[in-house]
Amino acid sequence: MTSIDLNADLGEGFGRWHLTDDEQLLSVVTSANVACGFHAGDASTMRRVCDLAAARGVRIGAQVSYRDLAGFGRRAMDVPSDELAAEVAYQIGALEVFARAAGARVAYVKPHGALYNRVVHDEEQAGAVVNGVLLADATLPVLGLPGSRFLDVAGEAGLPVVTEAFADRAYTEEGTLVPRGREGAVITDPGAVVERSVGLARSGVVASHSGRDIAVRARSLCLHGDTPGAVDLARRVRAQLEESGVRVEAFV
Repeated sequence: MTSIDLNADLGEGFGRWHLTDDEQLLSVVTSANVACGFHAGDASTMRRVCDLAAARGVRIGAQVSYRDLAGFGRRAMDVPSDELAAEVAYQIGALEVFARAAGARVAYVKPHGALYNRVVHDEEQAGAVVNGVLLADATLPVLGLPGSRFLDVAGEAGLPVVTEAFADRAYTEEGTLVPRGREGAVITDPGAVVERSVGLARSGVVASHSGRDIAVRARSLCLHGDTPGAVDLARRVRAQLEESGVRVEAFV
């Protein structure tokens, strides 16, 4: 039976500001990418999301980022490798405190935003993220784009690698994500997102931005939690996956 993990970016707020409906999304997804304070999130938010995730049996992942609260981690930055590695380890360690307090642990690591896109091609920055993960816990799986330098470097370093796909993001013919600044980069039609989710899970194929089908083999499917109607859409995606014979379960 085909199976897929559903992950979502959660805890993406700061102080009184909340962008994600964490409690409702945690009733749908199987893995939670928790913001660790660099692009979003704070100590109270991390603790709350870890408590909720642990109570529901949802796996807790550290979503590490460039230090960019003002830009939500989506601005290009040049960070020295040693500094980036230390900051990645710092973020994982901060989340681990709250995961353990909730009776769980950090189960994987996923880069966010500009860092996620940078390590697709940039081997030096990919190596820095991998070194940060190794510094925190050399057994942690990492989540990333199929064919990325990040997953290649992580695998060479002995880290378990997990591929993911995005049903609500447009792909280039090379299998990378269309930059958010380009028209059509984000798929907003709920029906299309649901259809793409099933296609990715069952056949590993999705239509690129140009209309050409490309192969995207993924063990996990990302559902963005900061988009309007995210909870309803996540429920529709999960329901349609299960109706199509796809088992929804965590990859760890």
